[in-house]
Amino acid sequence: MPSARFLRVTLGVWTLSLCLALLVACQQKPSLPQVSAGQLIRWPEVTSQFIAARHVDIWLPPGYDSTQHYPVLYVHDGQMLFDSTQTWNGQDWQIDEVCSQLIAAGRMRPAIVVGIWNDAKERHADYFPQAPFESLPEPVQDSLLKIGWESPLFATPVKSDGYLRFIVEELKPRIDQTFATQPEAANTFVMGSSMGGLISWYAMCEYPEVFGGAACLSTHWPGTFTVEGNPIPEAFFAYLREHLPPPRTHRIYFDHGTATLDSLYPPLQRVANQLVQAAGYDSLHHMQSMVFLGQDHAERAWARRVHLPLQFLLGEN
Repeated sequence: MPSARFLRVTLGVWTLSLCLALLVACQQKPSLPQVSAGQLIRWPEVTSQFIAARHVDIWLPPGYDSTQHYPVLYVHDGQMLFDSTQTWNGQDWQIDEVCSQLIAAGRMRPAIVVGIWNDAKERHADYFPQAPFESLPEPVQDSLLKIGWESPLFATPVKSDGYLRFIVEELKPRIDQTFATQPEAANTFVMGSSMGGLISWYAMCEYPEVFGGAACLSTHWPGTFTVEGNPIPEAFFAYLREHLPPPRTHRIYFDHGTATLDSLYPPLQRVANQLVQAAGYDSLHHMQSMVFLGQDHAERAWARRVHLPLQFLLGEN
């Protein structure tokens, strides 16, 4: 079990990360990331009736042809995907490099990647699965909303249902109208890390008719910064037991490291693996769960292994 000092330090690092992310988000006109292959298009300040406006970056694969049709991968924390010179910490997921290499090698279908920027101040409220949160007793909900380190972790009440409605009702229709997509669930996927891992499995469970698969890297099962006596993971697990879609039509990918914040995850991920397998997801076709010893909670670590979920969701069948 991580020490109290570790958790305090980790929380402090996350708070510093949030502050730096806010500084980046406050730039009036952030530069368009430079990609090594394919084409990147930005839709600036996309407005919504459900959440705060945010940028959306759309990556088109090399050789994109509007007469063809492509699967689509929606990825959270979109400002961290393509260009380390444009991120707050000098790291990125290297999505353009990895996707283009996999496509060229025939290990991944050409796909469109939609990077949805986070609103740094409201990230926790946007990404925390709302139905499990609302299943908690009200005093527990109230205490969670007050958690913070100099400033509240939740800047607003949890509103991830609104975030998903933005994707499903506003963003996806526009993507499908603008680009040559394969719009059905079998070709529509969602991916994220940490809190983005939580909102990814939640998206697939809430909208199984929209998302045929989810990739959840370093999923932040604690929801906050403690494990012992924390009711949040069991609320997540109870929700998953009731809402996982049929395995014959869906697939899910999990992973985690063992260093820094990821050191909290192994026992919780084991529970998640067991309940997903109990729902009928076999480890050969419909589920993968990977452990990366010594890997930490950072974009550089996710970049090293993002080829695995990309191949799992978008591999040539």
